[in-house]
Amino acid sequence: MNGTMAGSSHRITLGPLVAAIDQGTSSTRFLVFNSKTAELLSHHQVEIKQSFPKEGWVEEDPKEILQSVYECMERTCEKLMQHNIDISNIKAIGVTNQRETTLVWDKETGEPLYNAIVWLDLRTQSTVERLINKTPGRNKNHLRHKTGLPISTYFSAVKLRWLMDNVSEVHEAVMSHRAMFGTVDSWLIWCLTGGKSGGVHCTDVTNASRTMLFNIHTMNWDPELCKYFGIPMEILPRVRSSSEIYGLMKICSSLKSGALSGIPISGCLGDQSAALVGQMCFKDGQAKNTYGTGCFLLRNTGSKPVMSDHGLLTTVAYKLGRDKPACYALEGSVAIAGAVVRWLQDNLGIIGSSEELEKLAASVGTSYGCYFVPAFSGLYAPYWEPSARGIICGLTQFTNKSHVAFAALEAVCFQTREILDAMNQDSGIPLNQLQVDGGMTSNRLLMQLQADILCIPVVKPSMPETTALGAAMAAGAAEGVSVWSLNPEDLSEVTSEKFEPQINPEESEFRYARWKKAVEKSKNWETTQPLVNGNGEISIFCSIPLGFYIIGSMLMLIGARYITGKN
Repeated sequence: MNGTMAGSSHRITLGPLVAAIDQGTSSTRFLVFNSKTAELLSHHQVEIKQSFPKEGWVEEDPKEILQSVYECMERTCEKLMQHNIDISNIKAIGVTNQRETTLVWDKETGEPLYNAIVWLDLRTQSTVERLINKTPGRNKNHLRHKTGLPISTYFSAVKLRWLMDNVSEVHEAVMSHRAMFGTVDSWLIWCLTGGKSGGVHCTDVTNASRTMLFNIHTMNWDPELCKYFGIPMEILPRVRSSSEIYGLMKICSSLKSGALSGIPISGCLGDQSAALVGQMCFKDGQAKNTYGTGCFLLRNTGSKPVMSDHGLLTTVAYKLGRDKPACYALEGSVAIAGAVVRWLQDNLGIIGSSEELEKLAASVGTSYGCYFVPAFSGLYAPYWEPSARGIICGLTQFTNKSHVAFAALEAVCFQTREILDAMNQDSGIPLNQLQVDGGMTSNRLLMQLQADILCIPVVKPSMPETTALGAAMAAGAAEGVSVWSLNPEDLSEVTSEKFEPQINPEESEFRYARWKKAVEKSKNWETTQPLVNGNGEISIFCSIPLGFYIIGSMLMLIGARYITGKN
């Protein structure tokens, strides 16, 4: 926090403050902004544990998520008090969250009925294959005319269906009308506004549009979609705009953050929509790319949804008020961006921190022909290929961990190039620069590589917390709060840094073509449904090539023994 800004002599000039809860895949943050200058005054961050119970499964503990929010609020309030900033000056709180991640809880006890199934999770692949096989022409875009989405493991409906089919507590709670479904925003708002004692069960249009149960034209839950997935509509949260008062905070008065009690929660946006707002992309054609656990490029398409012909999603960008029109976006979603850094650190142990990755990659300045396709959760946009798996190819005896580190950074950039190409083809108007944000943008080598691979400038704001800023803006602008003006002439000037391309386009195209070749090799890796043995374990014969190999080896051994026996 800026000490000169926050000294006691400046208390009076701060003006109204607005806070934001930013609950992401890997961490939770609570941030406080000055609504007049958009300056970040204080924040606190807590890491979130992910669990991987089986291959392809990704879960988080809903109680840990909630507790991390309380801890971040408490620590931030302590920091504000240390700098003589009056907490009662906080006039509103916004919520932004990891999208699609699916929770079910008991409205009578307030207890989660299972862990949160994270958006990256692949357990529903067989469900998705079954649904696609049932559609005319085995078409994964069968529901796109209503949802803007392909049938994919990515979205909430199939995760909710899996919970209802496989978790007895969820099934029983649904049957006895005690179950509540929600994405992370719904869980947090319900808990923070009272939980089982009158908590508000709601979501906003941006989060609802990522479930495959929401009609992006009528802007409501769709009875036919709910029937298609077998989801009872009574368990769904009420859909609200992204900027209105949903309810008031209820926090124990003995805590320092108890001063937040009674403050309205009045903004809610899925994280990528929040970043679009925080980057001030309010005009048709403006776009941003966020580098977090995944990588998400959104382009504002105005008040009409545009359907992609090149593998992008059509999604609700925001609806900043009950009576305001909805705005839509085209989105390119990449599953693995920052997550590849965590994998190199936690799984391979070749780096000790994300900062080390930049140094390691910079030490060689090239991948030396090594290409890394991190399709850990299949390929998202523009392929939507759940059967793909991660590969590293082009290895020689010369390749070392520094080249792999460089290839990992290039992979993030190549994936962005693929979705940017698709977006330019859909819109017909190429972007002439790319606005960026998210945790990975602190990696200067990555930003330069991105400019080189896209052959256009990359523009990074000096204040990187644009996702939280977007949620704060929505909360502060809500009717009944009105401390943050979203009029273009009132928006604060954003200072930024620009990275210009430094290699010739021919080299960029050559490297991109090699990347595309590597992507083709990653496809169709998992070609069959897992076979489960009597112990509930996946059989080795779920892989056709492995099954043939083992059976073939056994036959060769039997044949050899037969031949030697005859001699």
